[in-house]
Amino acid sequence: MAGNNNNRLAGTVYVTVDGQDYPLVGSFEYSPALVTRETLTGNDRVHGYSEKPVAPHIAGTIRDSGGLSVAAINAMTNVTVVAELANGKIIIGRNMWTVESQTSKQDDATIEVRWEGPTGSVQES
Repeated sequence: MAGNNNNRLAGTVYVTVDGQDYPLVGSFEYSPALVTRETLTGNDRVHGYSEKPVAPHIAGTIRDSGGLSVAAINAMTNVTVVAELANGKIIIGRNMWTVESQTSKQDDATIEVRWEGPTGSVQES
């Protein structure tokens, strides 16, 4: 699992969903962000910004191993996603659901998965 090496910043990631390990291939990302902002400008100056809520998320590409069910991933609606990062961080997403349609790619047996959740569902520790 993720070690406590102060010099290691990136590399290995271990992901579980409701305690079940998933073989992560890459493209791991997460965001605990609650809002997105856009600067509002006029012809004369910057007027301010607009702010809209966004769903916190955890995403990555997993390997379609023999026992994995793509349909089961698509059916996830209230799961806990835990990621252990190489830098020692633990990312926990609670009450998450999958979004988009998951597709298993034959050429490399990969599936892109994105979990989103309610406000405050993704925490870093």
